[in-house]
This record gives sequence, C-alpha cells and structure tokens, in this order.
Amino acid sequence: MERLSDPYTIQYPQIVALADESGERVELIEFFDCTGGAMWVKRHYAQSPLVHSVRTVGATNRYILLTGSADLALEGSVFPAGIAAVAVDGEEIAVTYRGLGGGGVGASICRASAPGVARYRCDPAGGGRLAGSTIWLPRRERVIIGVDDTDTPDEGATWTLAHNIARAVEDDRSRYLSHTIVQLYPVPYRTKNCVAIACEFATSDADGLVRRYRDYLEDYTLSEETGMAVWRGFDPSPLEGFGARVKMGEVSPDDLAALDDRLSIVMDGRGVIGAVAAIPFYTRYEEALALWNGFG
Repeated sequence: MERLSDPYTIQYPQIVALADESGERVELIEFFDCTGGAMWVKRHYAQSPLVHSVRTVGATNRYILLTGSADLALEGSVFPAGIAAVAVDGEEIAVTYRGLGGGGVGASICRASAPGVARYRCDPAGGGRLAGSTIWLPRRERVIIGVDDTDTPDEGATWTLAHNIARAVEDDRSRYLSHTIVQLYPVPYRTKNCVAIACEFATSDADGLVRRYRDYLEDYTLSEETGMAVWRGFDPSPLEGFGARVKMGEVSPDDLAALDDRLSIVMDGRGVIGAVAAIPFYTRYEEALALWNGFG
C-alpha cells in the first residue's frame, strides 16, 4: 500500500484575490478539489462579519469581503471557522483565517501552502485546538474579455477559440477564472447560434494580458468581422443595460460610444456588439444562456 505523504492536510489548488479601485472590497477566489470541504467552508465562513456574500462558481468559492478586522465568536458545530481580517496594502491583499479542530487545519496550513500565496504566517493545527493563518496574495484587478464572430459558416467555433486562447495567455501574473457563453438575439447575419463569449481574468498585468490575447485572436480568427472588447474593473454592471438590449434585439454600433470609459474596443468588427454585450453576464450562467426573444 502506497503511503500518504500528508494524510491530514489538503492543499488548496490555488487562491486568488481581487480588490476594487478604492481598496474597500475584495473578492477572494478559492479553487478547491475537495467538494465536501468547500461546501462546509462556504456554509460556515458566510457567518463571518467581513463576508458580504459567497457563491460557488465551478470549482471555486468566491467571497466578496469587506476590509477590516472582526472578533469571531467561534463555537464548535455552530460557527467553527471564519475570516477574521482583510487588508489591502499597496500591491498585496492579506486575509486572516481562524478555525477550531478540523476547521483550524483548513484555516491554517491548507491555505498557507496553496499556489498563489506570496507569503504566510501559520499556526500549528490539528486535534481540537484553535488555529489559523494570515496569507498575503498579490493584488490583482478583474479583466473581462468579450469575443464574438470568429468563425464562418464552414468552420470554427468562437467558444472553443476563446477558451483555448485564455489558457494560452494565462501565466503567474494573469489567472484565467471563468468562461461564459452568452446567448444573443439571433440576428439575420449570425453564423448559426449567435452567442458571444466572456473570459474573466485576475491580473496584475492587464496591458500585457490584453495584448497577448489580441495577438492570438488576430492570428486564429477565421472572420473579417471579429469583435474583441475589454472591461477593466471590479464590477461590470454599467454594461448591463447594453447587454440586455443585445439579448432582446438588434443594436446599432453607434450605441457603443456612450458606454463606460472602463470599456475598451480592441477589435472593432461587427462582432464587437456581441463582445461588449457578453461582458456583464460573466459567471451568470442561467441568465447568459437564456434566449430573450420572447419565445425562449
């Protein structure tokens, strides 16, 4: 029988953190491969005063956190673990975890040893003791890249190309977080299904990320009408109205001029309308996939 190298520790596959422009809100994104542990954490950490919300997206738990510190009234079974402090300091984000028993193991070495952690301070954990850690993560910003119209009636598929490029441009400074297919209004000049793609990244090198993505897209697109748009910012909700209109009917390219200045148009083929419309639906899969033509 093969020996287990560390039977009482599970390393998180990756932890990433984003901060808004003011440094008052943080999105903590914890990748997991132990679903049971992740669901336990989601339930109990939500009780922490600094946790505004938490949701599961694919193999990640995503916490919206408020900066500050809080005393945690930890109690076995009732509130056994949580987040005790969040700070944004220059180019780093610090998160402090506390937990009891097995929750203390998760709050300490399981997170401290995760890829993506720049440095950490960690307590001994195990048994029934209280333990925790503080981890420091690179401060990143959210970049969402919208793509549409890369294929032809004879070959290609935008959703696969967008994903493969996202994987290709990922590096230590830019982490690929999500891929969302967004159903648009089926205009007459569509290829077939009329969908656009939003690829979300956490990055500390936004300019380099966008440049590399554009270079790949220009090289591999099969269409003369490819659109690529980029949102840089914590919350793309200013684009929701435009996105809803593109899901409900045909929209003129002239309407792009009035949109938020955190949006940039990188490739301005006809597909740019769908590319922009996809951005606010990132990770909102049910809404994104719904056909809003009055019949779907």
